[in-house]
Amino acid sequence: MPSALSTRVALELLFSLRGDAHLMNVADIFDEMVRLFPAEKATGLRARFLFRLGGEQGGDWTITIADQTCSVTPGLTEKPDVTISMDITDFLKMVRGELPPVVAFMQGKLKLQGDMDKAMKLQELFASIGTER
Repeated sequence: MPSALSTRVALELLFSLRGDAHLMNVADIFDEMVRLFPAEKATGLRARFLFRLGGEQGGDWTITIADQTCSVTPGLTEKPDVTISMDITDFLKMVRGELPPVVAFMQGKLKLQGDMDKAMKLQELFASIGTER
């Protein structure tokens, strides 16, 4: 299972290989999230999370967590448990650890709709991504 340090290092390596993080393909970030998914922490969680990322490189992405597995598909999903809306620039800052999710939420840069307990669980699952420097 990946540690917080290995998760951060993997994402930093991904960013460095891609050059400018603002031009990085969002699909690569979601693919890396699936690869680093901490299955042992997701026991009993069944949820669909819709990410609506605004901006030129944004788009809609659905993360599905069920039976301790994680998958990502581009596009919308019917009846997501949680919808997360934000600008792609702020999303990239969060991934790089430059913008804590709580700060983004308090500043109105991150909007949540749906089951807040599941939103908090998603944050717990991926808290190690980009947080250690």
